[in-house]
Amino acid sequence: MVVWCPDWSVTAGLLELADGRGEDDPVLDVGAPAVVLANNRVVVCNATARAEGVRRGQRRRDAQARCPEVVLLSANPDRDARWFEPVLTTVEEVRPGVAPLRPGLLALPAPGRYFARGGEGGIGGEEAAAALLAEHLVGAGVWDCRFGAADDLYAAERAARQATPQGCLVVPAGGSAEFLRSLPVTALADDGPEGAELADLLRRLGLVLLGDFAALSGASVSNRFGAYGVEVWRRVQGEEVVRLASRTPPPELACEISFEPPLDSAEAVTFSVRTTAERFVAGLSERQLVATGVRIEAEFEDGVSARTWLHPRCFTSRDLVDRVHWQLQAGMAGSGLRSRKSTGESITSPVTLVRFLPDTVEPAGAHVDGLWGGGADDQVVRGVARVQAMVGYDAVRVPVRQGGRSAADRQALVPWGERPVGLRPVDRPWPGRIPGPAPSRVFAEALEAEVVDEAGVDVAVTSRGQVTGPPWRFRIGRRWHPVASWAGPWPVDESWWLGAGSGGRAARFQVVGVDGRAWLLCWRSPGSWEVEAAYD
Repeated sequence: MVVWCPDWSVTAGLLELADGRGEDDPVLDVGAPAVVLANNRVVVCNATARAEGVRRGQRRRDAQARCPEVVLLSANPDRDARWFEPVLTTVEEVRPGVAPLRPGLLALPAPGRYFARGGEGGIGGEEAAAALLAEHLVGAGVWDCRFGAADDLYAAERAARQATPQGCLVVPAGGSAEFLRSLPVTALADDGPEGAELADLLRRLGLVLLGDFAALSGASVSNRFGAYGVEVWRRVQGEEVVRLASRTPPPELACEISFEPPLDSAEAVTFSVRTTAERFVAGLSERQLVATGVRIEAEFEDGVSARTWLHPRCFTSRDLVDRVHWQLQAGMAGSGLRSRKSTGESITSPVTLVRFLPDTVEPAGAHVDGLWGGGADDQVVRGVARVQAMVGYDAVRVPVRQGGRSAADRQALVPWGERPVGLRPVDRPWPGRIPGPAPSRVFAEALEAEVVDEAGVDVAVTSRGQVTGPPWRFRIGRRWHPVASWAGPWPVDESWWLGAGSGGRAARFQVVGVDGRAWLLCWRSPGSWEVEAAYD
Protein backbone atom coordinates (compact mmCIF):
# COMPACT_ATOMS: atom_id res chain seq x y z
CA MET A 1 0.00 0.00 0.00
CA VAL A 2 1.19 3.49 -0.92
CA VAL A 3 0.09 6.65 0.88
CA TRP A 4 0.32 9.84 -1.20
CA CYS A 5 -0.06 13.35 0.20
CA PRO A 6 -0.50 15.61 -2.87
CA ASP A 7 1.37 18.90 -3.10
CA TRP A 8 3.33 18.08 0.04
CA SER A 9 5.84 20.93 -0.39
CA VAL A 10 2.95 23.40 -0.16
CA THR A 11 1.44 21.58 2.83
CA ALA A 12 4.76 21.54 4.69
CA GLY A 13 5.34 25.22 3.96
CA LEU A 14 1.89 26.19 5.25
CA LEU A 15 2.36 24.06 8.37
CA GLU A 16 5.69 25.72 9.11
CA LEU A 17 4.23 29.16 8.45
CA ALA A 18 1.30 28.48 10.78
CA ASP A 19 3.61 27.05 13.44
CA GLY A 20 5.75 30.21 13.47
CA ARG A 21 2.86 32.62 13.94
CA GLY A 22 2.23 34.22 17.30
CA GLU A 23 -1.00 34.47 19.23
CA ASP A 24 -1.72 37.95 17.88
CA ASP A 25 -1.25 36.97 14.21
CA PRO A 26 -4.29 36.11 12.11
CA VAL A 27 -5.11 32.42 11.72
CA LEU A 28 -3.63 30.94 8.54
CA ASP A 29 -6.01 28.79 6.52
CA VAL A 30 -4.23 25.54 5.57
CA GLY A 31 -6.46 25.43 2.49
CA ALA A 32 -5.40 28.87 1.27
CA PRO A 33 -4.00 29.09 -2.28
CA ALA A 34 -0.24 28.67 -2.09
CA VAL A 35 2.69 27.89 -4.36
CA VAL A 36 6.32 26.85 -3.88
CA LEU A 37 8.80 28.88 -5.93
CA ALA A 38 12.27 28.04 -7.20
CA ASN A 39 14.13 30.54 -9.39
CA ASN A 40 10.95 32.67 -9.48
CA ARG A 41 8.97 29.85 -11.08
CA VAL A 42 6.15 27.76 -9.63
CA VAL A 43 7.30 24.20 -8.95
CA VAL A 44 4.36 23.08 -6.76
CA CYS A 45 0.88 24.53 -6.29
CA ASN A 46 -2.08 23.24 -4.30
CA ALA A 47 -5.58 22.54 -5.55
CA THR A 48 -6.92 25.92 -4.39
CA ALA A 49 -4.29 27.74 -6.45
CA ARG A 50 -4.91 25.50 -9.47
CA ALA A 51 -8.60 26.37 -9.29
CA GLU A 52 -7.59 30.03 -9.76
CA GLY A 53 -5.55 29.21 -12.88
CA VAL A 54 -2.08 28.80 -11.33
CA ARG A 55 0.04 26.10 -12.95
CA ARG A 56 3.51 24.62 -12.51
CA GLY A 57 6.16 26.38 -14.55
CA GLN A 58 4.51 29.80 -14.36
CA ARG A 59 6.54 32.83 -13.40
CA ARG A 60 5.94 34.38 -10.04
CA ARG A 61 4.26 37.49 -11.41
CA ASP A 62 1.97 35.40 -13.66
CA ALA A 63 0.87 33.31 -10.67
CA GLN A 64 0.18 36.46 -8.64
CA ALA A 65 -1.76 37.93 -11.57
CA ARG A 66 -4.00 34.85 -11.69
CA CYS A 67 -4.41 34.72 -7.89
CA PRO A 68 -3.38 37.93 -6.05
CA GLU A 69 -3.96 36.36 -2.59
CA VAL A 70 -1.70 33.38 -3.26
CA VAL A 71 0.79 32.53 -0.47
CA LEU A 72 4.38 32.41 -1.80
CA LEU A 73 6.69 29.80 -0.29
CA SER A 74 10.32 29.10 -1.06
CA ALA A 75 11.52 25.63 -2.02
CA ASN A 76 13.09 23.88 0.99
CA PRO A 77 13.67 20.08 0.81
CA ASP A 78 14.80 20.00 4.45
CA ARG A 79 11.52 21.55 5.55
CA ASP A 80 9.54 19.04 3.51
CA ALA A 81 11.38 16.09 5.07
CA ARG A 82 11.16 17.55 8.57
CA TRP A 83 7.38 18.00 8.47
CA PHE A 84 6.87 14.59 6.84
CA GLU A 85 8.48 12.79 9.78
CA PRO A 86 5.32 13.13 11.99
CA VAL A 87 3.33 11.56 9.14
CA LEU A 88 5.68 8.55 9.11
CA THR A 89 5.37 8.24 12.89
CA THR A 90 1.56 8.39 12.71
CA VAL A 91 1.41 5.62 10.10
CA GLU A 92 3.92 3.50 12.04
CA GLU A 93 1.63 3.58 15.06
CA VAL A 94 -0.99 1.76 12.97
CA ARG A 95 1.27 -0.47 10.85
CA PRO A 96 5.03 -0.84 11.41
CA GLY A 97 7.36 -1.34 8.45
CA VAL A 98 6.93 2.04 6.76
CA ALA A 99 9.20 2.84 3.79
CA PRO A 100 9.54 6.59 3.05
CA LEU A 101 9.94 7.08 -0.69
CA ARG A 102 10.20 10.87 -0.64
CA PRO A 103 8.49 13.66 1.31
CA GLY A 104 4.78 13.28 0.65
CA LEU A 105 4.98 9.64 -0.46
CA LEU A 106 5.38 6.51 1.65
CA ALA A 107 4.74 2.79 1.32
CA LEU A 108 3.96 0.03 3.79
CA PRO A 109 3.10 -3.66 3.68
CA ALA A 110 -0.58 -3.99 2.79
CA PRO A 111 -2.36 -4.12 6.18
CA GLY A 112 -5.63 -5.51 4.78
CA ARG A 113 -5.30 -8.92 6.43
CA TYR A 114 -5.36 -7.26 9.87
CA PHE A 115 -8.86 -5.88 9.23
CA ALA A 116 -11.80 -8.22 9.06
CA ARG A 117 -14.15 -7.61 6.19
CA GLY A 118 -17.53 -6.25 7.10
CA GLY A 119 -20.86 -7.79 6.36
CA GLU A 120 -23.13 -6.91 3.49
CA GLY A 121 -22.62 -3.30 2.53
CA GLY A 122 -19.56 -3.02 4.77
CA ILE A 123 -15.94 -2.53 3.82
CA GLY A 124 -12.87 -4.43 4.82
CA GLY A 125 -9.34 -5.28 3.82
CA GLU A 126 -7.30 -2.49 2.25
CA GLU A 127 -10.30 -0.11 2.16
CA ALA A 128 -10.81 -0.44 5.91
CA ALA A 129 -7.08 0.00 6.53
CA ALA A 130 -7.02 3.13 4.35
CA ALA A 131 -10.01 4.56 6.21
CA LEU A 132 -8.28 4.02 9.55
CA LEU A 133 -5.01 5.56 8.31
CA ALA A 134 -6.89 8.54 6.83
CA GLU A 135 -8.56 9.11 10.19
CA HIS A 136 -5.19 9.17 11.98
CA LEU A 137 -3.60 11.42 9.36
CA VAL A 138 -6.46 13.92 9.47
CA GLY A 139 -5.98 14.02 13.24
CA ALA A 140 -2.30 14.83 12.59
CA GLY A 141 -3.25 17.77 10.34
CA VAL A 142 -2.95 16.07 6.91
CA TRP A 143 -6.33 16.60 5.25
CA ASP A 144 -5.56 15.35 1.74
CA CYS A 145 -4.17 11.80 1.66
CA ARG A 146 -4.79 9.11 -0.95
CA PHE A 147 -4.12 5.38 -0.93
CA GLY A 148 -3.30 2.74 -3.51
CA ALA A 149 -2.73 -0.99 -3.14
CA ALA A 150 -1.26 -3.39 -5.68
CA ASP A 151 1.09 -6.35 -6.11
CA ASP A 152 4.19 -4.16 -6.54
CA LEU A 153 5.34 -0.72 -5.44
CA TYR A 154 5.20 1.01 -8.83
CA ALA A 155 1.60 0.00 -9.53
CA ALA A 156 0.54 0.90 -5.99
CA GLU A 157 1.98 4.40 -6.40
CA ARG A 158 0.09 4.87 -9.69
CA ALA A 159 -3.09 3.66 -8.02
CA ALA A 160 -2.66 6.14 -5.16
CA ARG A 161 -2.34 8.97 -7.67
CA GLN A 162 -5.63 7.88 -9.30
CA ALA A 163 -7.51 7.66 -5.99
CA THR A 164 -9.93 10.24 -4.62
CA PRO A 165 -9.11 12.26 -1.46
CA GLN A 166 -9.11 9.95 1.60
CA GLY A 167 -9.96 7.14 -0.81
CA CYS A 168 -8.18 3.90 -1.71
CA LEU A 169 -7.85 2.36 -5.17
CA VAL A 170 -7.11 -1.36 -4.95
CA VAL A 171 -5.63 -3.14 -7.96
CA PRO A 172 -6.76 -6.80 -7.98
CA ALA A 173 -4.12 -9.46 -7.40
CA GLY A 174 -2.27 -10.18 -10.61
CA GLY A 175 -3.76 -7.15 -12.35
CA SER A 176 -0.90 -4.66 -11.99
CA ALA A 177 0.25 -4.92 -15.62
CA GLU A 178 -3.31 -4.52 -16.95
CA PHE A 179 -3.88 -1.51 -14.67
CA LEU A 180 -0.69 0.19 -15.84
CA ARG A 181 -1.54 -0.36 -19.51
CA SER A 182 -4.81 1.53 -19.02
CA LEU A 183 -3.08 4.69 -17.80
CA PRO A 184 -2.33 7.62 -20.13
CA VAL A 185 1.29 8.31 -20.98
CA THR A 186 0.97 11.69 -19.22
CA ALA A 187 1.06 9.76 -15.91
CA LEU A 188 4.82 9.42 -16.41
CA ALA A 189 5.18 13.15 -15.70
CA ASP A 190 4.85 12.30 -11.99
CA ASP A 191 8.30 10.66 -12.17
CA GLY A 192 10.00 14.02 -12.58
CA PRO A 193 11.74 15.73 -15.53
CA GLU A 194 12.81 12.42 -17.08
CA GLY A 195 9.26 11.08 -17.01
CA ALA A 196 7.80 14.33 -18.32
CA GLU A 197 10.25 14.27 -21.24
CA LEU A 198 9.34 10.67 -22.13
CA ALA A 199 5.61 11.38 -21.79
CA ASP A 200 5.88 14.34 -24.17
CA LEU A 201 7.85 12.26 -26.67
CA LEU A 202 5.33 9.39 -26.60
CA ARG A 203 2.44 11.79 -27.00
CA ARG A 204 4.04 13.40 -30.05
CA LEU A 205 4.57 9.93 -31.51
CA GLY A 206 0.84 9.24 -31.23
CA LEU A 207 1.00 6.86 -28.25
CA VAL A 208 -1.88 7.73 -25.94
CA LEU A 209 -1.87 4.92 -23.38
CA LEU A 210 0.95 3.08 -21.65
CA GLY A 211 -0.52 -0.05 -23.22
CA ASP A 212 0.39 1.39 -26.63
CA PHE A 213 3.93 1.85 -25.40
CA ALA A 214 3.98 -1.72 -24.05
CA ALA A 215 3.00 -3.03 -27.52
CA LEU A 216 6.37 -1.92 -28.94
CA SER A 217 9.18 -4.43 -29.17
CA GLY A 218 11.87 -4.47 -26.51
CA ALA A 219 14.63 -3.86 -29.04
CA SER A 220 12.88 -0.76 -30.41
CA VAL A 221 12.34 0.62 -26.94
CA SER A 222 15.98 0.01 -26.00
CA ASN A 223 17.30 1.71 -29.14
CA ARG A 224 14.98 4.72 -29.05
CA PHE A 225 14.01 5.52 -25.45
CA GLY A 226 17.08 4.74 -23.35
CA ALA A 227 17.42 3.12 -19.94
CA TYR A 228 14.47 4.92 -18.36
CA GLY A 229 12.18 3.97 -21.25
CA VAL A 230 13.22 0.31 -20.95
CA GLU A 231 12.53 0.41 -17.21
CA VAL A 232 9.00 1.77 -17.74
CA TRP A 233 8.36 -0.71 -20.58
CA ARG A 234 9.32 -3.65 -18.35
CA ARG A 235 7.10 -2.44 -15.55
CA VAL A 236 4.13 -2.05 -17.87
CA GLN A 237 4.84 -5.51 -19.25
CA GLY A 238 4.82 -6.86 -15.70
CA GLU A 239 8.41 -8.08 -16.00
CA GLU A 240 10.00 -5.78 -13.39
CA VAL A 241 8.33 -5.83 -10.00
CA VAL A 242 9.48 -3.25 -7.46
CA ARG A 243 9.33 -4.58 -3.91
CA LEU A 244 9.12 -2.71 -0.64
CA ALA A 245 12.19 -1.84 1.45
CA SER A 246 10.81 -0.90 4.87
CA ARG A 247 12.75 1.27 7.23
CA THR A 248 13.73 0.11 10.69
CA PRO A 249 12.35 2.43 13.37
CA PRO A 250 15.20 4.12 15.24
CA PRO A 251 15.91 2.57 18.64
CA GLU A 252 14.80 4.37 21.76
CA LEU A 253 18.03 5.55 23.35
CA ALA A 254 16.63 7.97 25.91
CA CYS A 255 16.56 6.98 29.58
CA GLU A 256 14.73 8.60 32.48
CA ILE A 257 14.08 8.17 36.17
CA SER A 258 11.17 9.55 38.18
CA PHE A 259 11.19 10.31 41.89
CA GLU A 260 8.27 9.56 44.19
CA PRO A 261 8.23 11.47 46.43
CA PRO A 262 10.10 14.30 44.64
CA LEU A 263 13.63 15.09 45.80
CA ASP A 264 14.57 18.55 47.02
CA SER A 265 18.31 17.97 47.33
CA ALA A 266 20.79 18.19 44.47
CA GLU A 267 22.99 15.58 46.15
CA ALA A 268 20.08 13.16 46.50
CA VAL A 269 19.15 13.56 42.83
CA THR A 270 22.78 13.12 41.76
CA PHE A 271 23.09 9.90 43.77
CA SER A 272 19.80 8.55 42.41
CA VAL A 273 20.59 9.08 38.70
CA ARG A 274 23.82 7.07 38.71
CA THR A 275 22.14 3.80 37.70
CA THR A 276 20.12 5.56 34.98
CA ALA A 277 23.27 7.20 33.59
CA GLU A 278 25.01 3.82 33.48
CA ARG A 279 21.99 2.31 31.71
CA PHE A 280 22.02 5.16 29.18
CA VAL A 281 25.71 4.68 28.35
CA ALA A 282 25.31 0.88 28.24
CA GLY A 283 22.41 1.19 25.79
CA LEU A 284 24.59 3.19 23.44
CA SER A 285 27.51 0.82 23.89
CA GLU A 286 25.37 -2.18 22.89
CA ARG A 287 24.89 -0.50 19.52
CA GLN A 288 28.57 0.48 19.23
CA LEU A 289 27.73 4.15 19.77
CA VAL A 290 28.83 6.96 22.06
CA ALA A 291 27.23 10.31 22.80
CA THR A 292 29.17 13.52 22.30
CA GLY A 293 26.11 15.69 22.99
CA VAL A 294 23.43 14.90 25.57
CA ARG A 295 20.30 16.83 26.49
CA ILE A 296 19.46 16.62 30.18
CA GLU A 297 15.93 17.50 31.24
CA ALA A 298 14.97 17.90 34.89
CA GLU A 299 11.27 18.24 35.60
CA PHE A 300 10.16 20.13 38.69
CA GLU A 301 6.73 20.45 40.20
CA ASP A 302 6.42 23.94 38.72
CA GLY A 303 8.76 23.97 35.72
CA VAL A 304 11.41 22.27 33.59
CA SER A 305 15.16 22.76 33.40
CA ALA A 306 16.65 21.61 30.08
CA ARG A 307 20.15 22.00 28.71
CA THR A 308 22.23 20.37 25.97
CA TRP A 309 25.72 19.46 27.14
CA LEU A 310 28.63 18.87 24.78
CA HIS A 311 31.77 16.82 25.41
CA PRO A 312 35.16 17.14 23.65
CA ARG A 313 35.41 13.34 23.49
CA CYS A 314 32.39 11.27 24.63
CA PHE A 315 30.22 11.03 27.72
CA THR A 316 30.71 8.41 30.41
CA SER A 317 28.22 7.71 33.18
CA ARG A 318 30.37 9.74 35.58
CA ASP A 319 30.35 12.70 33.19
CA LEU A 320 26.55 12.57 33.01
CA VAL A 321 26.20 12.49 36.78
CA ASP A 322 28.49 15.53 37.07
CA ARG A 323 26.42 17.42 34.47
CA VAL A 324 23.22 16.69 36.38
CA HIS A 325 24.82 18.02 39.56
CA TRP A 326 26.06 21.18 37.83
CA GLN A 327 22.69 21.77 36.22
CA LEU A 328 20.86 21.45 39.51
CA GLN A 329 23.24 23.15 41.90
CA ALA A 330 22.48 26.55 40.37
CA GLY A 331 18.84 26.04 41.39
CA MET A 332 19.39 24.17 44.62
CA ALA A 333 21.64 24.53 47.63
CA GLY A 334 21.76 21.43 49.76
CA SER A 335 18.25 20.60 50.87
CA GLY A 336 17.03 24.19 50.52
CA LEU A 337 15.70 25.65 47.29
CA ARG A 338 16.26 28.97 45.63
CA SER A 339 15.03 30.63 42.44
CA ARG A 340 16.71 29.87 39.14
CA LYS A 341 16.01 31.18 35.64
CA SER A 342 16.98 28.34 33.26
CA THR A 343 14.08 28.18 30.83
CA GLY A 344 12.40 31.48 31.48
CA GLU A 345 10.58 30.16 34.56
CA SER A 346 11.52 30.32 38.19
CA ILE A 347 12.40 26.87 39.58
CA THR A 348 11.53 26.69 43.27
CA SER A 349 10.21 23.13 43.73
CA PRO A 350 11.58 19.59 44.14
CA VAL A 351 12.69 17.42 41.23
CA THR A 352 10.20 14.83 39.94
CA LEU A 353 12.05 13.41 36.92
CA VAL A 354 15.46 13.45 35.18
CA ARG A 355 15.78 12.42 31.55
CA PHE A 356 18.85 11.76 29.34
CA LEU A 357 18.36 12.21 25.59
CA PRO A 358 21.19 11.68 23.06
CA ASP A 359 21.66 14.82 20.97
CA THR A 360 24.78 13.85 18.98
CA VAL A 361 25.70 10.17 18.55
CA GLU A 362 28.85 8.90 16.85
CA PRO A 363 30.41 5.46 16.23
CA ALA A 364 32.32 4.17 19.23
CA GLY A 365 35.29 3.24 17.04
CA ALA A 366 36.08 6.92 16.52
CA HIS A 367 36.58 7.45 20.28
CA VAL A 368 38.42 4.34 21.46
CA ASP A 369 41.53 4.67 23.61
CA GLY A 370 44.99 3.96 22.27
CA LEU A 371 46.62 0.55 22.51
CA TRP A 372 48.48 1.53 25.67
CA GLY A 373 45.74 3.65 27.22
CA GLY A 374 45.23 7.38 27.31
CA GLY A 375 48.34 8.16 29.35
CA ALA A 376 48.88 11.64 30.70
CA ASP A 377 45.90 13.14 28.83
CA ASP A 378 43.43 10.97 30.76
CA GLN A 379 45.04 11.99 34.03
CA VAL A 380 44.66 15.66 33.09
CA VAL A 381 41.00 15.15 32.19
CA ARG A 382 40.24 13.39 35.48
CA GLY A 383 42.14 16.02 37.45
CA VAL A 384 40.33 18.93 35.83
CA ALA A 385 36.99 17.17 36.33
CA ARG A 386 37.72 16.89 40.06
CA VAL A 387 38.56 20.60 40.18
CA GLN A 388 35.28 21.40 38.41
CA ALA A 389 33.36 19.33 40.94
CA MET A 390 34.90 21.40 43.74
CA VAL A 391 34.81 24.95 42.34
CA GLY A 392 31.94 24.74 39.85
CA TYR A 393 31.44 24.03 36.18
CA ASP A 394 31.90 27.58 34.88
CA ALA A 395 34.95 28.28 37.06
CA VAL A 396 37.37 26.22 34.91
CA ARG A 397 37.76 27.66 31.42
CA VAL A 398 40.07 27.14 28.45
CA PRO A 399 40.92 29.66 25.70
CA VAL A 400 39.88 29.05 22.10
CA ARG A 401 40.49 31.07 18.95
CA GLN A 402 37.76 32.89 17.06
CA GLY A 403 37.53 35.57 14.40
CA GLY A 404 38.09 39.23 15.20
CA ARG A 405 40.24 42.28 14.58
CA SER A 406 41.97 42.95 17.88
CA ALA A 407 43.96 40.43 19.88
CA ALA A 408 41.33 40.41 22.62
CA ASP A 409 38.50 39.86 20.15
CA ARG A 410 40.24 36.82 18.65
CA GLN A 411 40.12 34.78 21.84
CA ALA A 412 37.23 33.36 23.85
CA LEU A 413 36.97 31.35 27.06
CA VAL A 414 34.71 28.30 27.28
CA PRO A 415 34.12 25.93 30.22
CA TRP A 416 36.36 22.88 30.28
CA GLY A 417 34.66 19.90 28.66
CA GLU A 418 32.28 22.07 26.62
CA ARG A 419 32.74 22.35 22.88
CA PRO A 420 32.80 25.98 21.77
CA VAL A 421 29.65 27.13 19.98
CA GLY A 422 28.54 30.51 18.68
CA LEU A 423 32.08 31.72 17.98
CA ARG A 424 32.92 34.18 15.25
CA PRO A 425 34.33 32.36 12.18
CA VAL A 426 38.08 32.53 11.72
CA ASP A 427 38.07 32.30 7.92
CA ARG A 428 36.40 35.70 7.33
CA PRO A 429 38.46 38.63 5.99
CA TRP A 430 38.13 40.79 9.15
CA PRO A 431 39.46 44.04 7.60
CA GLY A 432 41.76 45.94 9.93
CA ARG A 433 42.98 42.92 11.88
CA ILE A 434 46.64 42.71 12.79
CA PRO A 435 48.85 40.30 10.82
CA GLY A 436 50.76 37.41 12.36
CA PRO A 437 52.50 36.36 14.42
CA ALA A 438 49.92 36.60 17.20
CA PRO A 439 51.01 38.23 20.47
CA SER A 440 51.92 35.91 23.32
CA ARG A 441 50.28 38.00 26.06
CA VAL A 442 46.95 39.81 25.81
CA PHE A 443 46.19 42.11 28.70
CA ALA A 444 42.78 41.75 30.33
CA GLU A 445 42.78 45.53 30.76
CA ALA A 446 44.76 47.66 28.32
CA LEU A 447 47.72 49.61 29.74
CA GLU A 448 48.02 53.37 29.33
CA ALA A 449 50.67 54.50 26.87
CA GLU A 450 51.96 57.55 25.01
CA VAL A 451 53.70 57.80 21.63
CA VAL A 452 55.51 60.89 20.30
CA ASP A 453 57.48 61.76 17.18
CA GLU A 454 61.03 63.14 16.98
CA ALA A 455 59.79 66.62 17.88
CA GLY A 456 57.97 65.35 20.97
CA VAL A 457 54.54 65.86 19.45
CA ASP A 458 51.91 63.21 20.11
CA VAL A 459 51.49 60.85 17.17
CA ALA A 460 47.95 60.56 15.79
CA VAL A 461 46.16 58.93 12.84
CA THR A 462 44.06 60.96 10.43
CA SER A 463 40.64 59.97 9.10
CA ARG A 464 42.39 58.70 5.96
CA GLY A 465 44.56 56.33 7.99
CA GLN A 466 47.78 58.38 7.70
CA VAL A 467 50.22 58.86 10.60
CA THR A 468 50.91 62.49 11.54
CA GLY A 469 54.55 61.63 12.26
CA PRO A 470 56.74 58.50 12.58
CA PRO A 471 56.81 57.09 16.17
CA TRP A 472 60.12 58.05 17.82
CA ARG A 473 59.55 57.23 21.47
CA PHE A 474 56.81 55.51 23.44
CA ARG A 475 56.02 55.37 27.12
CA ILE A 476 54.47 52.49 29.07
CA GLY A 477 53.92 53.46 32.67
CA ARG A 478 56.62 55.98 33.66
CA ARG A 479 59.49 54.81 31.47
CA TRP A 480 60.17 56.03 27.94
CA HIS A 481 61.53 53.61 25.28
CA PRO A 482 63.17 54.61 22.00
CA VAL A 483 61.54 52.99 18.95
CA ALA A 484 63.80 50.62 17.02
CA SER A 485 61.17 49.70 14.39
CA TRP A 486 57.44 49.88 13.90
CA ALA A 487 54.71 48.65 11.52
CA GLY A 488 51.22 49.87 10.81
CA PRO A 489 48.84 51.44 11.15
CA TRP A 490 45.92 49.03 10.72
CA PRO A 491 42.95 51.38 10.99
CA VAL A 492 39.42 50.28 11.81
CA ASP A 493 36.18 52.06 12.69
CA GLU A 494 34.88 50.02 15.64
CA SER A 495 31.28 49.88 16.88
CA TRP A 496 30.36 53.25 15.44
CA TRP A 497 26.69 52.18 15.37
CA LEU A 498 26.55 52.05 19.19
CA GLY A 499 26.91 55.80 19.54
CA ALA A 500 29.31 58.03 21.47
CA GLY A 501 31.51 56.31 24.03
CA SER A 502 31.01 52.84 22.52
CA GLY A 503 33.56 52.79 19.70
CA GLY A 504 35.05 55.01 17.06
CA ARG A 505 38.17 55.22 14.93
CA ALA A 506 41.15 53.19 16.05
CA ALA A 507 44.51 52.16 14.57
CA ARG A 508 46.90 49.47 15.77
CA PHE A 509 50.71 49.51 15.58
CA GLN A 510 53.41 46.92 16.18
CA VAL A 511 56.31 48.67 17.91
CA VAL A 512 59.73 47.25 18.85
CA GLY A 513 61.89 49.03 21.40
CA VAL A 514 65.69 49.19 21.41
CA ASP A 515 65.65 46.58 24.20
CA GLY A 516 64.17 44.06 21.74
CA ARG A 517 60.73 43.87 23.33
CA ALA A 518 57.71 44.16 20.99
CA TRP A 519 54.31 45.62 21.83
CA LEU A 520 50.90 45.93 20.21
CA LEU A 521 49.80 49.56 20.63
CA CYS A 522 46.42 51.01 19.75
CA TRP A 523 45.60 54.64 19.04
CA ARG A 524 41.98 55.64 19.63
CA SER A 525 40.25 58.80 18.54
CA PRO A 526 40.49 61.59 19.58
CA GLY A 527 44.08 60.96 20.68
CA SER A 528 44.67 58.35 23.40
CA TRP A 529 47.14 55.43 23.28
CA GLU A 530 47.00 52.05 25.03
CA VAL A 531 48.90 48.77 25.06
CA GLU A 532 46.72 45.78 24.14
CA ALA A 533 49.29 42.95 24.02
CA ALA A 534 52.96 42.05 24.17
CA TYR A 535 55.20 39.87 21.98
CA ASP A 536 57.34 38.23 24.66
